[in-house]
Amino acid sequence: MKFYNSLGPNPRMVRMFMAEKRFTVPKVDVDLRGGENRREPYLKINPSGQLPALELDDGTVLAEITAICEYVDEVKNDTPSLIGETADERARTRMWTRRIDLNIAEPGTNGFRYAEGLKIFQNRIRCIPQAADDLKAVAREKIAWLDALMGDKPFITGAKLTMADILLFAFIDFFKGVGQPLDPACKKLTTWFEAMKARPSAAA
Repeated sequence: MKFYNSLGPNPRMVRMFMAEKRFTVPKVDVDLRGGENRREPYLKINPSGQLPALELDDGTVLAEITAICEYVDEVKNDTPSLIGETADERARTRMWTRRIDLNIAEPGTNGFRYAEGLKIFQNRIRCIPQAADDLKAVAREKIAWLDALMGDKPFITGAKLTMADILLFAFIDFFKGVGQPLDPACKKLTTWFEAMKARPSAAA
């Protein structure tokens, strides 16, 4: 089994998830900045050219972060599930993971790609520079929306750490380094972020 790793919030999210699950696997670093992921031989491993990817012992390749995390959660079943132990818990985790992915991670990341990251990405993907500011605004608005819903919960879905928390942490931490810092007015998420940052897995 191999984990194809690189810079960026997507691989970091999976590394942090694996660390929480105490799941260890050999890592192969791929040069994202140099575009190694957009050419052979990596394209034979993952035709989408995206990172990360997890190659299983039988040669099967998993290449979407939530799919990789769900696989790890199931096969490493001697540790608490980060998806959920019941149908209700799993549904809430998946609901919030999707909301965070679609409404915060994707628009914020594309806002970066189309602006600060344009020189890196303009020859790799279709970029829409004129959309960058609006996409960043969408992410900010949804972060504020989520902050208002946090209440006294220590984690996104309630009392337990889940995949939703790990996904959001990886992207909020990435955003602050590319001109999209967490608004201090989001007091609940600021407290949550500091608690997440203090977890040993955050260093993965």
